[in-house]
Amino acid sequence: MADTDKLTTIVSTKGQVILPSAIRRSRDWKAGTRLTVEETSEGVLLKPAPAFAATRPEEVFGVLNYRGKPKTLEEMDASVLAEARRRHDRD
Repeated sequence: MADTDKLTTIVSTKGQVILPSAIRRSRDWKAGTRLTVEETSEGVLLKPAPAFAATRPEEVFGVLNYRGKPKTLEEMDASVLAEARRRHDRD
């Protein structure tokens, strides 16, 4: 969609706004998509809401209790690859 193509919509009595289908399709926003709304100096900005709340490492450190020798990055990569192959082979 070119910058010169201006799309308009109307705010309903309930405060609802229908986004034009061209915008929804280009963003792949289907019914039920959660959006964050930010007021900016340019207007209103809509962005997909994150699936999970933001966390800091210290908030989740140690959540998965593991007792054993720490795995190396190479071991973790090999395990992820093995699981991906296992899932691919079963389809």
